[in-house]
Amino acid sequence: MPTLTPKQVTDVCAAIFEAAGAPEDRAQIVAEHLTRANLCGHDSHGIQNVPALISLIKEGMIKPQGEWNVVRETPSTALIDGGLGLGQVVCQGAIKVAMNKARTVGSGSVGVYNCTHIGRLGDYTTTIAEGGMIGVIYANSMPGVAPYGGRTRVLGTNPLSYAFPTGDGDPILVDFATSVVAAGKVRAAQHRGEKIPEGWVLDKDGKPTTDPSDLFLRASEPNSAGVLLPAAGHKGYSLAVVVDLLGGALTGSGSSKKVAKARNGVFVQAFNIESFVPMEVYLQNLKGLVAEVKNASVADGFDEILVPGEPELRSKQKRLADGIPIPDFAWQEVIKTAKDFGLDLDTILSLPK
Repeated sequence: MPTLTPKQVTDVCAAIFEAAGAPEDRAQIVAEHLTRANLCGHDSHGIQNVPALISLIKEGMIKPQGEWNVVRETPSTALIDGGLGLGQVVCQGAIKVAMNKARTVGSGSVGVYNCTHIGRLGDYTTTIAEGGMIGVIYANSMPGVAPYGGRTRVLGTNPLSYAFPTGDGDPILVDFATSVVAAGKVRAAQHRGEKIPEGWVLDKDGKPTTDPSDLFLRASEPNSAGVLLPAAGHKGYSLAVVVDLLGGALTGSGSSKKVAKARNGVFVQAFNIESFVPMEVYLQNLKGLVAEVKNASVADGFDEILVPGEPELRSKQKRLADGIPIPDFAWQEVIKTAKDFGLDLDTILSLPK
C-alpha cells in the first residue's frame, strides 16, 4: 500500500485530468478537491475516484472543457447551467455566486442543473464557513437507495452538508449521505476485501448482506444489483426526499429515476451572519454550545465527545504528518488510468514533495 504526500496526490490527479482534456487550472481545482477528501479520511471521494471520473469523461458524460453560466438571477438567488463541465469546478463557481449574494443582501441561494459529480460536499460548505458565513449544500443523485420499507432503488444517496464558522479554528462541519453510507464507502470496502456491516445493503433478493459486491451490478447478471438502505430508517428517508426536492425539483435537474448517471442536482446556500446578529453574539453562543457538548458526561464505551467535523480534522492532521495511504487495488487502477494517457507516474512522484 503506497503512502503519498498531499502534493503527490494532487500532482498525480492534476496530470491525469489535464491529459484527459481539462484545462490546467480546472485540472488543478479537481485535483485539490480530491486531495482534501483523502486528507479528511473520505477516501471514496479522493484519488480512488479518479478512474471512475475519467471513464465518464471518455464516455462523454463529463465535458472537461464545459462552461457553466447563470441563466436566471435575482439579488438573492441564481440558477446555473453547469454545462456538464467538471462538477467540482462548476460547484466552486456556484458557492462563489452564493457568497457574493450573501455579502450584498444577507443570504444567497443557488441551484445548479446539468451538473456532473461534485465530489465531497463538506469541501464546499467549509469554503463558505472559512469566508465567515454559514454554508449549506444539498445534492441529489441517481437512484441507489430504497425508500423506508422498500427494497428497490428509488432515491439517491442524496448527501447534505452544513458548516459553521468558529472564528478562530476549523468550522463545525456536518456532512453525510442520507443513506446509511455512501456507495463509495461500500466500493472502498470491496477494494480492501472487507465485509460491510449488516444493515447497509440489501442484495438483489432483498436480503441483508455483508458482501459489498452485492450492491453492484455484475456484468454476467443483468439483475444482480442490490440496494442501499436509508440512514436511521424513516428519518434518513425523509431527508433524502427533501434533498431530491431541493436539488432536483427546485433546480429542474429532475428527481429519482429522472436523475442521469453521474449527475447531481445541487442547491447551495450562504448566510451572512452579520445580517442576523453581530458576529460576537453568534460566536459567544457557538462557543458556549461547543463547551457544553465537550463537557457533557461521557457514556460507557466512549473516551470523549467530538463535535461534528472533528473526526475529519484529526484525519487531516494525521495525514498531513504521515501521508495518505492508498489501497493497493485502488492505486493499480490509478496507474492503469495514467498509462492509458501515456503518463509515467514515477516521474510525477519524483517531483519535489
